[in-house]
Amino acid sequence: MAAILLIYASVSVGGTARAESVTAVWPKASPDAGPYGSFVREAAQRFGVPASWIGAVMAIESGGDVLASSPQGAMGLMQVMPETWAGLRARHSLGDSPYDPRDNILAGAAYLRELYDRYGSPGFLAAYNAGPGRYDEHLSTGRALPHETQLYVDALAPLIGEVQVDDIVAASRRVVPWQEAPLFVTRTRDDSAGTPAASKTTTERPSHDRFAENSSRLKARADSLFVRNGNVVRLP
Repeated sequence: MAAILLIYASVSVGGTARAESVTAVWPKASPDAGPYGSFVREAAQRFGVPASWIGAVMAIESGGDVLASSPQGAMGLMQVMPETWAGLRARHSLGDSPYDPRDNILAGAAYLRELYDRYGSPGFLAAYNAGPGRYDEHLSTGRALPHETQLYVDALAPLIGEVQVDDIVAASRRVVPWQEAPLFVTRTRDDSAGTPAASKTTTERPSHDRFAENSSRLKARADSLFVRNGNVVRLP
C-alpha cells in the first residue's frame, strides 16, 4: 500500500526506532481514541480485528490524514487501493467515497481480516503492504519482498505480537478458521477486489483475485518468514 510515512526517517538507527515511530503516532494504550475512535471500535467489532491493529496500520499508512493519497493511487486513512476499495465496498455495503473516514476504516479493517485469515501473522502485514499477489510470489519463488515491505513488517510486527486474544472485541461472533472454510467467504463470484502492489510496475500492485491452491504450505511458510518476531497471534 502507501509508502511508509513515518518509518523512513528513523529506519537507519535500528528496529527500536522503527517501532517507536509507530507508537509515537498511535499510542498502544489508546488505539481507539482520537477523532476516528468510534469508527475504529466499530470496525474492530464488526470484523473481529483488534483495535490496536487498525490504529497501528492507520498510523503508518496515512499518519491520520483522512485525505492521504499515494502516487500509486492508495486512498484515505487506511490507504486502500481503488480496485480493492471497489470490491470491499460491494461486499460490505460501504458508501460512495473512499475518503470517508468511517468507510475507509471499515474497508481497511475488513481487508486486514481477509489477509489475516489467508496468511496468518505476520504474513498478513506483508500482504497488506505489498499486495497478496506479490506476497504469493515471495512464498512460491523466494523472491525478496520490497525493502519498504520489510521495514513495514519490522515496524508493525512487534506491536501486533503484543496483542492478546482478550483484546479482540468480537468474541461473541465465531469466525470459522481459514483451514475449515473457503477463503474470502463473503466474496461473490463476480466481485473483483484487486490489490495492486509494487511488482510488475511501480504504479500498480497485483490483483488478489487468485488464491493459493496449497493453503497449508503457504501458511507454514508465512508463519516462518519473519522468525525473529516469535509470537504468532491467532484470532478466534
